[in-house]
Amino acid sequence: MWELVQETVNYIKDKTNFTPEYGVILGSGLGSFTDDITIEHTLPYSEIPNFPVSTVQGHKGALVFGTIGDKKVIAMQGRFHFYEGYDMKQVTFPVRVMKYLGVDKLLVSNASGGVNPQYKVGSVVIIKDHVNMFPEHPLRGKNDERFGPRFLNMFEAYNHSMIAKAHEIAKSLNIEVFEGVYLGLQGPTFETLAEYKMVKNLGCDCVGMSTVPEVIVARHMGMNCFGISVITDIGDEDNIEEVSHEEVLKAAATAEPFVRNLFKELIKQY
Repeated sequence: MWELVQETVNYIKDKTNFTPEYGVILGSGLGSFTDDITIEHTLPYSEIPNFPVSTVQGHKGALVFGTIGDKKVIAMQGRFHFYEGYDMKQVTFPVRVMKYLGVDKLLVSNASGGVNPQYKVGSVVIIKDHVNMFPEHPLRGKNDERFGPRFLNMFEAYNHSMIAKAHEIAKSLNIEVFEGVYLGLQGPTFETLAEYKMVKNLGCDCVGMSTVPEVIVARHMGMNCFGISVITDIGDEDNIEEVSHEEVLKAAATAEPFVRNLFKELIKQY
């Protein structure tokens, strides 16, 4: 893995001569954040050595390099999911690459199903913690100490000071935000009603099919993480029949301007 990461990093450095401070991973229907970046380089995943290629509608499949204010940013237009058939090493490979390009702060977004009664479709939720229920762990196998420790402390999976700053920014922009615990499941099926009830009974507020592996690997390498879930469906008897990927993309698009503004200002100000 170390050699593959370094090969990819060297390729990207040769192509871009760019050292980003922030990494951004954009979830379903949230790819237009790149419109806020003054773009210097774009590399399609298909051209990058050792990179998988995203197969999901709503994920464009490119690395975008540029600036927001005076901060250098690399953004993933489309992430890789375990349910697509990739193993966890492939899913999290871009996060490893980001780290060795220079990234020390990772922002992630996702579309998720909400079980907290305060939420509605379109709610913006700052992730304060997560529960990992993926069937494979991204750090399973022999540990390479060059990346990080064998036994990783996940106490502050999501950086407390970044969360506090995001609340401050949201208040100044008059954006309603919630905090919540995100539960990660494999997918690609949306949850059954019984599964949504399980999510709630476990003390979680929303559920999705991404984010957790990327954050674990980022923390393994000492990166600070910040995450946002956009609630695209509500997991109760009244709404469960309406859930489809098209509905998810539509709901994510409604909340996208708020997420874009939060990410943009957090990058500028933090």
